[in-house]
Amino acid sequence: MSFFANQFANVVEWEEFRDDMIFWKWSNREIKKGSKLIIRPGQDAIFIHNGKIEGIFEAEGEYQIASEIIPFLSTLKGFKFGFNSGMRVEVLFVNTKEFTVKWGTKNPVLIPTPALPGGMPIRANGTLNFKVNDYVTLIDRIAGVKESYLVEDVKIRITSVLDQLLMKWISREGKDMFNLQANAFDIAKGIQEDLDMQIMDIGMTITGLQVMSFNYPPEIQEKITKVASYEMVGNLQKYQQIAMTDGIASGNVKGGGTAADMAGMMMGMNIANEMMKNINANQKPASESNSAPSSPTSEGKKPNFCPNCGAKNEGANFCPNCGHKLN
Repeated sequence: MSFFANQFANVVEWEEFRDDMIFWKWSNREIKKGSKLIIRPGQDAIFIHNGKIEGIFEAEGEYQIASEIIPFLSTLKGFKFGFNSGMRVEVLFVNTKEFTVKWGTKNPVLIPTPALPGGMPIRANGTLNFKVNDYVTLIDRIAGVKESYLVEDVKIRITSVLDQLLMKWISREGKDMFNLQANAFDIAKGIQEDLDMQIMDIGMTITGLQVMSFNYPPEIQEKITKVASYEMVGNLQKYQQIAMTDGIASGNVKGGGTAADMAGMMMGMNIANEMMKNINANQKPASESNSAPSSPTSEGKKPNFCPNCGAKNEGANFCPNCGHKLN
């Protein structure tokens, strides 16, 4: 008898396991005497009978269903296997790991700002983490009608509302529209709380959300970078000089126009003035040093030596050697 019974025995296991699969249902098959259950690491096995959870098994390993599983099922403890009889149950295998999803805005999110009447178009991207945390709700809302469920299914649900939540939390926390990265943590925290409410009703929870970067239109980003470089100068005059230099280097300021000519002339004059200041500063010490020795003669004092022959003078008006006048 046992030989014929065991030939109908089967193995209850997750046959189509995928890393991106949240759950998979073993169903529409009859469990016979001698059948066994295999639970692999990162899996939970939930026995369901007539739409009701009979038992949840979390420890990995291999179990004999007749002796190690049925005695723990809530309403099937007294079930007895016969020669040809078995029991029909569904076994839902759940992936218990935390899933990571990369996200990004499908279209630019228009954030209201007084500077732009149509709103500031901003894109953002990052990652989020979620996992299953409520088996009863999961079975009631999804597993009761689906044989499997993928990470991509959850991602579609999340990204459908992500753009609106991004707009909400940037407007609330983004005090500086041109430096949103400084508020990225608070923005991400707010979005996570709202997203958690969105997937709570399918038995899952958001365990983390990160905003990696905010992206502005290229022309806006260029202006932000340029303004930051000017602020580093910290001087209005230098700001104007750099702005003028940028304009000439880029070809935006060219000759032929009155404004351009005036700008070029003013810039040339400024450069010339700076050069003259440097020259005068360098020449001043030399001129002062040259005028110093002449001061004694200008005051009527006799030189100690004759400028004509070099003979020593003792205060006479004429050189005693060559007769050269000394005052």
